[in-house]
Amino acid sequence: MSRPYSPKVVTANDLLLGDVIYQTAANDWTRDLAEAEVLRDEASADLRLRQAVQQPGIAVGAYLAEVKLSANGPQPAHFREAFRATGPSNYFHGKQAKRA
Repeated sequence: MSRPYSPKVVTANDLLLGDVIYQTAANDWTRDLAEAEVLRDEASADLRLRQAVQQPGIAVGAYLAEVKLSANGPQPAHFREAFRATGPSNYFHGKQAKRA
């Protein structure tokens, strides 16, 4: 028996700034994971990932990232994604400064 499909979001890096970005339902990009489109089936996820890859002037390195659903919207399911969501770790700036 196959495993049920786990929810995912399309994520990438902004071409110009390098920030982590997430694809929205409007086929736009956001830096806020809570605004990302949650994909609940494999066919939708594959389609949205193909659309993201076709935007090389905006996003690079697009891939599907597993998320957990919560009352506050999608949350990273793995450490790597939680780490990426906080921004660069080389010094205190950007998203990290806003969380302080």
